Amino acid sequence: MFDSEIGSAIAISLAAMSLWEIAAVILALAYLLLAMQEKISCWYAAFASTLIYLFLFWDVSLLMESALQVFYLAMAVYGWWQWRHHSDAQPDLKIHRWPVRTHLLVIGGVGALTLAFGYLLQTTTDAALPYLDSFTTWGAVVTTYMVTRKVLENWLYWIVVDGISIYLYLDRELYLTALLFLLYVVLVIIGFFQWLAIYRRESLQGDAEAVPA
Repeated sequence: MFDSEIGSAIAISLAAMSLWEIAAVILALAYLLLAMQEKISCWYAAFASTLIYLFLFWDVSLLMESALQVFYLAMAVYGWWQWRHHSDAQPDLKIHRWPVRTHLLVIGGVGALTLAFGYLLQTTTDAALPYLDSFTTWGAVVTTYMVTRKVLENWLYWIVVDGISIYLYLDRELYLTALLFLLYVVLVIIGFFQWLAIYRRESLQGDAEAVPA
């Protein structure tokens, strides 16, 4: 019974999808797949997908989601610039890791923002699951920045953010979007191991070049 209800909801969601929404989903998936391969073209796909979502969310009166897309547009431009143009001191932006202290500061900052904005939403709006909604929003903001800087652990952050997003969308009966984010989780796990392999290979090459002949 429950499976048939979910199946019906997915079928209805598919039927209701506009061509623009389908294009946005395809471009979003293209961004992720290209980012996994360190292709700079991922940022073109991200920009196009985000631009479509900006208008789609505005059209259905999801104003905060629409505003968030403005940030994503800026990050797409910033990410493209970072991957294409670098300073003389950093001629090649490579995959790297953040120290534990940085991660603790970032996690603490996201936690504080989650509590602050979750409380604000809970006390001033009728938002559903305000704390989880705040967490996924701020987690996505930080993790998107990590992608622009090629921080290896961004994929691990995405697993958490996208995993919680699945619960949010299921709670709101957005089953099709939940399935999309389930696919995201699978892809980001693959992305992590792909970047990890590249990171290890580049680290070995760097060590070899550092050894005097």
